[in-house]
Amino acid sequence: MDLPAVRTRGTSGPPLAVLHGGPGAPGYMAPVARGLAGSFRVAEPLQRWSGGAPLTVAIHVEDTLAALAAAFPGERPAVIGSSWGAMLALCAAAAAPDAVGPLLLVGCGTFDLASRARFKALLEERTDDALRARLAEAAADPDPDRALRRRAALLESLYSVDPATPDLEIEGVDARGNREAWEDMLRLQADGTYPAAFARIRVPVLMIHGAYDPHPGALIRDSLLPFLPALEYREYPGCGHYPWIERASRDRFFEEAREWGRSSVTRFSVDNSARSPLLPW
Repeated sequence: MDLPAVRTRGTSGPPLAVLHGGPGAPGYMAPVARGLAGSFRVAEPLQRWSGGAPLTVAIHVEDTLAALAAAFPGERPAVIGSSWGAMLALCAAAAAPDAVGPLLLVGCGTFDLASRARFKALLEERTDDALRARLAEAAADPDPDRALRRRAALLESLYSVDPATPDLEIEGVDARGNREAWEDMLRLQADGTYPAAFARIRVPVLMIHGAYDPHPGALIRDSLLPFLPALEYREYPGCGHYPWIERASRDRFFEEAREWGRSSVTRFSVDNSARSPLLPW
């Protein structure tokens, strides 16, 4: 299996992986990787591009676990996932509970019909006629990747409050990969695989969510709690989907991410060394 590219930063500290969202929007976790590289050894896998067989959640999970094992042999890295990347982090931890360390879910995507309906309703409430017209124009673009990128740019204002920069550092978009992976995720939710599989996760899980994020944080949290009863939830006021670019929350986000990384790694290592001395962490 050819692994997708993995960018690394930092030379000391605990191992940490950052997973981008989309699916099919590589690069935008680079600011998070840079911001945490002084405290961690950071790996940033860039997820597989479409081509050949359809992309599935299982393929992304396999790629992620292989990338983490290659970047941190013999270790269990903590993982920060954003949006789809948060969903992927949960799926990977459920597939290989002994291979993944503590999880930080940022702006996690939806796992049930109720939260997804609320997400769509919030976007509709924030969309005026002028934006609808521009979205329709973007959707008519014959290039699917360009159409998706145009749509994402138009929707940015519905996802953010006061961003310090409009540049998310997305290096490209993969419309086909986005569609294939998301359709498979919906299939796995419909057949009951997710979020039920997350009951296998035995690591600490923290969920950070912006209060303005159209993904409804409290509803998503509630859909996960039956399977992750120890899930910790923090909601940031004046913050949208990407807390590291919001003026009101970026400092808090990096401070709390560093503290989460240090404390959860220590707590997780102590708890698990007492329970299972064979675990590498």
